[in-house]
Amino acid sequence: MPARRRLLAAAVTVAACLGAQALSDTAATAADEVVSRGVTIPAFYNPPTTLPAANGALIRTEPLPLALSLPGLDGPLPGKATRLMYKSTDSNGAPVAVTGAYIEPTADWSGDGPRPLVAVAPGTMGQGDQCAASMGLEHPLTLNSGTVSVGYEDLAIYRLLAKGAAVVVTDYAGLGATDRLHTYVNRVDEGHAVLDAVRAARSVGGTSVTAKSPVGLFGYSQGGGATAAAAELQSSYAPEVTLAGTYAGAPPADLTAVTKAIDGSELAGALGWSLNGFLQSDPSLKPLAEAHLNAAGKTALADLSTMCVGDALFGYGYAKSTQWTTDGRSVSDIIADTPALQAFLDSQRIGTLKPSGPVRLATGVSDNLVPHAQARKLAVDWCAKGADITYKAVVLPSVGSALLNHFAPLLTDQGDAINWLTDRLSGKKAGSNCWSMPLQP
Repeated sequence: MPARRRLLAAAVTVAACLGAQALSDTAATAADEVVSRGVTIPAFYNPPTTLPAANGALIRTEPLPLALSLPGLDGPLPGKATRLMYKSTDSNGAPVAVTGAYIEPTADWSGDGPRPLVAVAPGTMGQGDQCAASMGLEHPLTLNSGTVSVGYEDLAIYRLLAKGAAVVVTDYAGLGATDRLHTYVNRVDEGHAVLDAVRAARSVGGTSVTAKSPVGLFGYSQGGGATAAAAELQSSYAPEVTLAGTYAGAPPADLTAVTKAIDGSELAGALGWSLNGFLQSDPSLKPLAEAHLNAAGKTALADLSTMCVGDALFGYGYAKSTQWTTDGRSVSDIIADTPALQAFLDSQRIGTLKPSGPVRLATGVSDNLVPHAQARKLAVDWCAKGADITYKAVVLPSVGSALLNHFAPLLTDQGDAINWLTDRLSGKKAGSNCWSMPLQP
């Protein structure tokens, strides 16, 4: 299948899972609103200059209309949503405002015990503020002449709500909130944002979530890395947030391996998001970027900083980083030859700490976008630390598209992943299969 047709097929596959709602190119703009690629970002997403001291403290809330809301006997299905802004701490120890959403389900909890709370960490959405997952709950398809964003995480969120679990979803630092750039795949920023989302959800008024509500984490791809990082950081950062279970699907645990894999793929734009995020997190790396990126590379990074996944697929699909550098070397080669860059990527490695609570780690054996081998290595590393790991190798044939090889396990394994997490939230003990790792693909 030709390259552009594969891109179209991948985009259609994602969009087919959701309803569509088009946005106008000419939305009214208030003085305190930001416009990103023709989409007006509501003033809600502009953080105040002063933030609360406590991590997870609510900064502001407002009702969030869900795109799909059906009448029910006890209220609209699947529930009542609240847009959130809460305080977190970034990898430099600085305060940061993070946005997201809490959904109080209409359905009764299908498991045992009190209603649980599940924090959903979204997969890759992009780097433009219009790509935020909380906006995707209101507009599953954002479509205009400047941007294409699909709220594909809505599927998992609604399935969890149908089980009767309360859900809080984070937008991560800088995605949605308009005061900074999204620090894409920064493990500390993302792990903190997930854990602080739990704290924030517990403070939302008029909900059924209590201190006794079991807590679960759910994420795939970027989200899988975020939940994996959160499970590692919980004991030191949020000791009061006891984790009943964590699902980490296709986690990008080794960014050195992932950087090589995405270069030249359909989602090559994610390389630009990564570099932008690295520079946001560590400004001391900027002289290195200035020295190695040519005009095309600098233009690409600036362009990608406001793009969503759909934009990157069509704008930078199959781009090679050799076209972005001054000497024609790939970004991976430059990183390998530059100690400061390699040290930064090494600091992002997930697997150096033991995660708290049971973890289900799933990875597609044909995944060559977020490579299977590095995700499997994470399971091995965690098992060696005595963690309670349920490893699931999702066996699917390669279809020739790295994006579809990565996306297919998300759909095929999602039901089992939710059932596994539901069991943990009901108090059922997980059975580690670390003993079987030598036999696992």
